Amino acid sequence: DRIMRQLKVIIAGAALVVSLGLSPAGAAEIKVGIDNFTFNPKEVRVKAGDTVVWTNNDDIPHTVASPRNSIRSKPLDTGDSFSFTFTTPGDFNYFCSLHPHMTGRIVVEAATGDAGAK
Repeated sequence: DRIMRQLKVIIAGAALVVSLGLSPAGAAEIKVGIDNFTFNPKEVRVKAGDTVVWTNNDDIPHTVASPRNSIRSKPLDTGDSFSFTFTTPGDFNYFCSLHPHMTGRIVVEAATGDAGAK
């Protein structure tokens, strides 16, 4: 009975974390839309440990890919999402491999303080 109560508390806590869009460590979830052949917003600043979620709102497939293949989604149909957690500070350029003119950038800062790659 005690174990069941503890399990319910753990499940309730996990549901709260998911509903707030936070990881257990307090990292954020940042949303990027894919609309009219553009990433919106085109540039995002995040902290190391944050997760970026791209959602395709267009009627045709798109991808999220980086030049060095560190980020690579499958083709995303309308309504599909792809997420990637950034753990290392730096600048990450990305594009749609199906429509290379579609580009975006993620700037990842250190998790503590404002010192990140410039």
